[in-house]
Amino acid sequence: MPDPTIYFIRHGQTDWNASGRLQGQRDTPLNDTGRKQAARNGRALAAILCERRGDVANMAFLASPLSRASETMEIIRDALGLPRDGYRTDDRLREISFGEWEGRSWPELLRQEAEAVARHQADQWRFRAPRGESYQMLYDRVIDYFQDIETDSIVVSHGGVSRCLQTHVLDHDRTRIASLKVPQDRIMIVRGGEISWY
Repeated sequence: MPDPTIYFIRHGQTDWNASGRLQGQRDTPLNDTGRKQAARNGRALAAILCERRGDVANMAFLASPLSRASETMEIIRDALGLPRDGYRTDDRLREISFGEWEGRSWPELLRQEAEAVARHQADQWRFRAPRGESYQMLYDRVIDYFQDIETDSIVVSHGGVSRCLQTHVLDHDRTRIASLKVPQDRIMIVRGGEISWY
């Protein structure tokens, strides 16, 4: 059986994204820009599925339970002409926890905790913020989840989750995982061991 295709969408922008604050598992809502990005991704996904004659009825719809991801999924389902509530959530799709760093910006952290930020930059894979997760920990729960997917799926989640999926599929350098791009106005398609963006 061929590997399922995953249409991965990062949630739209929040005010914390716009101001450069680490959100992690804080439940911050979409802002107006984020809702527009979600609508754009919904329209793009509708066009992709139409072109590929994708059978939406047989696809799984999966999202992080954090509201910025759930609302993004609901806007996308609107664009596909589907009821808003026809999706499942799973805690394994939550963003990486930044622990005590959540709500702070990188410039603030650089001023207040320069040594810790330097350790993070030196090894983004194993570094763990106080009471938070490392990317290695996030990767373990995320890839465990994605390996259980058996059907073509539309997944709405977070930047850290996207980075783990990219790292797994493309075998990127894990020590630089936090440097991977995670746009909020593009769809990442994972199919046959390759990744494309729309």
